[in-house]
Amino acid sequence: MCREQSRLRTYSVSRVSGIAVLALTIAFFMAVIATPAAQAQYTVLYNFSGGADGANPHVGVTLDSGGNIYGTAYAGGGGYGTAFKLVHRGSGWVLNPLYSFKGKGANDGAGPDAGIVIGPDGILYGTTISGGGNEDPYCHIFDGYYGCGTVFSLRPPPNRPETPFSPWTETLVYLFTFDPDGAYPRNSFVFDHAGNMYGTGANGGNVFGVVWELSPSGSGWSEHAIYTFMGRSDGGTPESGVSFDSAGNLYGTTSAWGYGDTGCCGTVFQLVNSGSGWTENTLYQFTDGNDGSIPYGGVIADAAGNLYGTTTTDGVNGGGTVFELSPSGSGYTYQTIYSFAGTAGQQVGPYDDLVMDSAGNLYGTTYLDGRYGWGNVFKLTPSGSGWTYASIHDFTGGTDGGSPRCRLVFDSSGNLYGTTSIGGANGYGVVFKLAP
Repeated sequence: MCREQSRLRTYSVSRVSGIAVLALTIAFFMAVIATPAAQAQYTVLYNFSGGADGANPHVGVTLDSGGNIYGTAYAGGGGYGTAFKLVHRGSGWVLNPLYSFKGKGANDGAGPDAGIVIGPDGILYGTTISGGGNEDPYCHIFDGYYGCGTVFSLRPPPNRPETPFSPWTETLVYLFTFDPDGAYPRNSFVFDHAGNMYGTGANGGNVFGVVWELSPSGSGWSEHAIYTFMGRSDGGTPESGVSFDSAGNLYGTTSAWGYGDTGCCGTVFQLVNSGSGWTENTLYQFTDGNDGSIPYGGVIADAAGNLYGTTTTDGVNGGGTVFELSPSGSGYTYQTIYSFAGTAGQQVGPYDDLVMDSAGNLYGTTYLDGRYGWGNVFKLTPSGSGWTYASIHDFTGGTDGGSPRCRLVFDSSGNLYGTTSIGGANGYGVVFKLAP
């Protein structure tokens, strides 16, 4: 898929609309062994109603030390999404809609398309892909979703005791303006040890997106773009967030550009802090072939410095890939460790980051792969010189949900939590738990 070389007036439709595909059988690929599904115990913790609680959670959830669950829903609430908290009470879970975004007119943000981050100060932070009061025509996704996006914080209500429907206080940390600071922040950001935030804007800057830093400044925050993509060999349209390694380098992906001059197919990049600024290194350019293309998720690293990530489409079976980049001399060596079934050009594969457990196993979700074509939760286990694949839950699109676009998260007992963007009892998505 190619991206326009001019300023984008609309957000990538491929992330917002569903794709009707039939899941195909999974074949052998390289050193990966396909195994029968090892289904885990699956439980729906909450069904969204499309009302005050929200609708269509696009991303995963965050757990605090007490086991409470925080997340966002892209729509519902006041019309433009919600931030929520799930508390375990008795044998079930109670949802508290922390904040309902009001969109145009209120200037509080619209369409939270990233998870909640618990800051070092204990405050909740997040982003909205739109809203914020800037009605630049280049920051118009669709009706009501005006503005280039925001970073916000949420604090508990000042009056105690809190009730399940007490709204929290939202503070706008930053309003994006497109140029030079970027636009459309759609993935979670990270904090460094000094309390600075780092994230991406999928558009803006020099049209092709930016990596940004927000630093505490007096009683507020100051923002600057630490790297502006050029839409050439460095890539463009960074849909993913960024992650740190132990040396303080940042890593991420772009979903477009990089290979040739066609707008295809995305890159993996590194940003190295030299003290006076950041230097960008393109670690890999996807080729629209057996290696996959259009990565929406970022990359994670293991203790040896190997990077793991995903693509949404292409690969030998057409449905996206899981890949590994291993340090090799002055660069990295690329290996596809799994290829999902699908049709090339249709983004059925993983939409968010992988997670790794203490044994080195990788876990993730696919959007429209799996036995029933509504996505799945998968596990990849190191096996000799390769990896063994298992699907641990195949979504049906019914009461269990469908089309997960989330990154999974572990609790201290090894249970996995995530969301589906649709399905469930009311059709608006679910929060789920998978027990080993």
